[in-house]
Amino acid sequence: MLAAVRASQPAATPLPVVPAFTGLASVARFTAALTGISGRVVVLEGWHALAAAVSQLFPADYRLASAILPATVAVASNTPIDRLAPIDLAVLRAEFGVAENGTVWLPEAHMLHRALPTVTQHLVLVLDQRNIVATMHQAYAQLPDVGGYGVFLAGPSKTADIEQSLVIGAHGARSLTVLLH
Repeated sequence: MLAAVRASQPAATPLPVVPAFTGLASVARFTAALTGISGRVVVLEGWHALAAAVSQLFPADYRLASAILPATVAVASNTPIDRLAPIDLAVLRAEFGVAENGTVWLPEAHMLHRALPTVTQHLVLVLDQRNIVATMHQAYAQLPDVGGYGVFLAGPSKTADIEQSLVIGAHGARSLTVLLH
């Protein structure tokens, strides 16, 4: 029976050529896309301005989880979920951004804990502006180099599933700020 199936296979056809899908990878385009979906972009004057910018944007006494700033809550990949719940602010380093839709790639290696980007109330991602690509096609092409688990984030969490009412922060952070350096 299997021999009959193999014998009746159609001739192989070549795969279609996929266009390059090029676009403009600019800070302005990335900023417009992210602010259009309720995110915020702040351009830093340099890496040295990171702590001051976070303090200015979030002046309250937040419970902070971060690997790049002094944290008030220690988080590791094995931290129990109940210890993550009270975290108000997470400041993490992103790998790259996508100009066409304001999306940012956050690999697990930068998350501290897989749940942290969705459990925190406010998420700040620090991104080197030279790492903004034009399209999702270019972004996906970079994923094998990054490897492992990660997530594309686009703006704060939002849903309008319940009675068509927009709810911000229903399934993740209530705000997303990208600090470009």
